[in-house]
Amino acid sequence: MKIKIESLEVIDKAASEFVEAMGDNTVFAFRGSMGAGKTTFITAICKALGVDDVINSPTFAIVNEYRSGSGELIYHFDFYRINKIEEVFDFGYEDYFYSGSICFIEWPEKIESLLPHDVVNVSITELEDGSREVSLA
Repeated sequence: MKIKIESLEVIDKAASEFVEAMGDNTVFAFRGSMGAGKTTFITAICKALGVDDVINSPTFAIVNEYRSGSGELIYHFDFYRINKIEEVFDFGYEDYFYSGSICFIEWPEKIESLLPHDVVNVSITELEDGSREVSLA
């Protein structure tokens, strides 16, 4: 599935499309270059899920926890600053990834071998006109 984000003005519509496409999947690996819009799109998705908290990148904390409008836990990871895979073991990644809660993962390339077999890969590509294309696989 592909979702086109023409501009920030329509990102909420794109996020709603994404939420509809999530199905029963819970772990999503967001891939894209620096500045592609991973955090911005995850923020819009969280809002579409009813999160009222301030949503920002967990670059330094590694993981942020939110609650959806229905009370469901959402974990937002940013592994950009991970230098060794052991760091991920230290905070108990399994407790998050296999909890049944929604997990949005930025920079999954850093922990590729630890991703669940049923992870949904989400690629965000910046197009020449500045728009973004989101692909779910």
